[in-house]
Formats: sequence, structure tokens, C-alpha cells
Amino acid sequence: MILAVLFANSEGNILVERFNGVPAEERLHWRSFLVKLGAENLKGVKNEELLVASHKSVYIVYTVLGDVSVYVVGKDAYDELALAEVIFVITSAVKDVCGKLPTERLFLDKYGRICLTLDEIIWQGYLENTDKDRIRRLVRLKPPTEF
Repeated sequence: MILAVLFANSEGNILVERFNGVPAEERLHWRSFLVKLGAENLKGVKNEELLVASHKSVYIVYTVLGDVSVYVVGKDAYDELALAEVIFVITSAVKDVCGKLPTERLFLDKYGRICLTLDEIIWQGYLENTDKDRIRRLVRLKPPTEF
């Protein structure tokens, strides 16, 4: 199961979060743990370079996407390899929504569509949709303009 997906800015403020099967009293712990993990390890990391960690028998895959950090937490069938696929789908979809690597401002400008897109990708803790065109259609996004 995918336990959490979080997006944070470079200061560690949570921009978007989705928890599945995580009790409310544990969410604060996960927020602070992930932000601390990112602060310690994401400096100097290239865009979309994946980092992996393990904590309390769950796996964490995280990366930087423009000015935003992305964290995906999973357990059981969602080990580091499965989470790498999940984070690839999520980062591709966010770039598609934003039209490029997101700055914090662009991410917040596209907040609604990013949330809808995330909800189409992950449903009740499981990877539901991976096809960009299908996700775009479900969210009713216009295809990005070609340069």
C-alpha cells in the first residue's frame, strides 16, 4: 500500500499531502520525519534523481522536482522498486500539468490540477493510473503545447 505522498518546498513546508491508512496521530511524525530526511539528503541532488530510505518497515523514495521535493512512502508490495515507478508517474504528471519543472509559485498556481491528477494516479493507497493520456483525459487537461 502507498501510505503517503507529500510535496514540500525548499524550506520544508508541506504543499500537498495524501495519507492512506496512516492514523491521524502518526501523520505529524511522518511529516516531520520526511522533511528532516529531505533537508539532510536532498541538497545538491539532481532533478528526478531518486533517493531511497527505510523506516519502521516501510520504504521511502524521494526526489527533487524543480523547487519542490516529492516523497512517496509505501509498504508490503510497494517496495523501493514499485515506489520508483509510482514517483516516476507522479513527477511526469506534475511536469505535464506545469508544462516544465515546477517552481514553488508555478506549483501553487497549478495546485488544483495537481491535486486532481494525484487523485487519479493513486486511489485508496494503490497505483491506479499510469498512462499520461488517460490521466490527462480524466482530469480534463489540455495537452501541453509543443515547442
